Amino acid sequence: MDTIFDNTESAFSLKSDSELERAYFLFRMIKSEPLVKIGTAATNFALKAHLPVEGLIRSTVFDHFCGGITEEDCMSTIDNMYTKEVHAVLDYSVEGAEVESQFDLAMNKTLANIDFAKEKLSIPFAVFKPSGFGRLALYQKVSECIELNESESAEWQTVKNRYNTVSKHAFDNDVKLLIDAEESWMQGSADDLIEEMMVKYNKKKVIVFGTLQLYRWDRLDYLKDLHARAKAQGFYVGMKLVRGAYMEKERERAEEKGYKSPICDTKEDTDANYDTVVRYMLDHIDEMEIFEGTHNEESTALLMQLIDEHKLSKDDQRIWFGQLYGMSDHISYNLSKNGYNVAKYLPYGPVKDVMPYLIRRAEENTSVAGQTNRELELLKRERKRRKL
Repeated sequence: MDTIFDNTESAFSLKSDSELERAYFLFRMIKSEPLVKIGTAATNFALKAHLPVEGLIRSTVFDHFCGGITEEDCMSTIDNMYTKEVHAVLDYSVEGAEVESQFDLAMNKTLANIDFAKEKLSIPFAVFKPSGFGRLALYQKVSECIELNESESAEWQTVKNRYNTVSKHAFDNDVKLLIDAEESWMQGSADDLIEEMMVKYNKKKVIVFGTLQLYRWDRLDYLKDLHARAKAQGFYVGMKLVRGAYMEKERERAEEKGYKSPICDTKEDTDANYDTVVRYMLDHIDEMEIFEGTHNEESTALLMQLIDEHKLSKDDQRIWFGQLYGMSDHISYNLSKNGYNVAKYLPYGPVKDVMPYLIRRAEENTSVAGQTNRELELLKRERKRRKL
């Protein structure tokens, strides 16, 4: 049965013929796990050896999945997407640097993105990753209630100050702030910090959003407990909903350390968990805001159905759909064409520093074969339509 997501003319309307061919080539490459592994190893080697490959990376995988090197680089892409009512979330996607100067840089980038957002209707959100603001090992210690020494206590206070500085700036400028989720063994302390920000800045409406990784079987109970505290203390809950990106790592660690895996047993369990949380949030939409971050057509269709069942406007500002730039354009552009709120995560940063992000994108697409096949099927269909 045809759905709105089958309209390839709308989905790829912003892509030139050459960009369409590049997308088709990239997803064919990503479909092959051996090619992804070889390409990843070769790219890492070339960058570490300072071989002149940045131009090649930039003209292929980087330009497909990223908006540019700087915020200003991204503006032509943002303006172009907004001609189709698709919004952008500027995402400084440098990962893995664990020094204070890099944490301060990530904070300052987020503050700058909030300033961008307050001036642009096309940029309704800012975003940051917890590991962009502090060391993972420190989050883990706090999550596990291990006593910090004096220097660690001071370091943790600095992390808390970064959260507050950014959240207050978002509040002062009326810009919504998404805070991503990461590994389960550090997430507890991040959740506590995010809740502190919600208590302070979500009194009248949602400014600060946490993230629920719904391949975790415990997240619905966590949301219900948070909701109860929100009602008791008088604040609103904002949540971005994703399935999750660290499944293999989570399961391996649980087996190695002998504790129950936090990950649902099957993909079907994850899908059911995701959809249950979507239903819960729509049932309590007067006390919550939802950013549904998914490339799954069924979950997207469910939220569309629930908006209709609850007699809500398609463009209700408490409900947003989100996808990553360079992926699932058939979802993003067909949603916007039909009047829903849509935002694309638009990563940016120096090419060599963004490579961990790009490698993760390639590996995730390889592991979700059905999604990559769907991208290829739609790209093939649009190539054929244009030739005709």
